[in-house]
Parts: sequence; C-alpha cells; structure tokens
Amino acid sequence: MSSDGRTVGRTNIQKAALAVGAVFLLVGVLGFIPGITSNYETMGFAGHESQALLLGIFQVSILHNIVHLLFGAAGIAMARSAAQSRNYLLVGGAIYLVLWLYGLLIGHDTPANFVPVNTADNWLHFVLGVAMIGVGVALSRGTAGAGRTTTAH
Repeated sequence: MSSDGRTVGRTNIQKAALAVGAVFLLVGVLGFIPGITSNYETMGFAGHESQALLLGIFQVSILHNIVHLLFGAAGIAMARSAAQSRNYLLVGGAIYLVLWLYGLLIGHDTPANFVPVNTADNWLHFVLGVAMIGVGVALSRGTAGAGRTTTAH
C-alpha cells in the first residue's frame, strides 16, 4: 500500500502468487481448527498414524499444517515482485508434482509417509502442481524482466 492507503498496482502474476499464498496460509490455519479438521484429537506432529482429516478428506498432521503455513507465507512474501512470483509458482508447482509422485510411490501406512499424505492429498498435489506451473507460465508471457515491486517510493 502507498502512504495514502491506495494499493500500488500489481502484475497479474503477483496477484496470482499472492492469492495462492493466501490460500495456503488459510489451509494451514484451518488444519489446526477442530471441526474443520475431523479426528482432530488423533493429530500428531508427523507420521502416517495421524487420522486427522482437513475438511474430512485430506490427511494432516502438525508438520503438514506447518508446511502449508510456510508455503503460504513464502507466496505472500514472493508476491512483492513479478520475477519472484513467477519463481514461486513454477518452483512451487514443481515441488507439488514431486510430492504427488512421492505420495504415489510410498506406502501410505509406512514410516516413509511422514508428512502424512493420503490418496486425496496426492491428487490435490497433482492438480496444484499443474495449475501453479500453468498459471506461472501463462502469466509470465510477455512480462519477461517485469520486476515491479508493490512498495510505494
């Protein structure tokens, strides 16, 4: 915001990174709210034993929620410039595709599932990865070198 309270213009890619970051931050917070997260009392710090389910669907743990919070904070911080926003969306999308593959390859009832993830998480990771990369590529076309920050001078 500028000193007079107006929002300084953001590029579309910055808006996208900010929105994605805000959603991850929200998801991280919601993961700690009983009722929104079912079986809340079973939530552990990490490991496949957690039966806590965000929205009754996605397996979560304290570690899983912290990862969402950190990923959200990173998106919000990186939305300060177009170049950082692009990197957040592309690299973040690639990370989510790796998480998707990891979730497909590990046994869900094994110690390797330390985050933890379930089938719903796996496919959400796939959709997030593809969407983040797609948005990052689509919105960075024609804006090469655009590094506009959102701070007023």
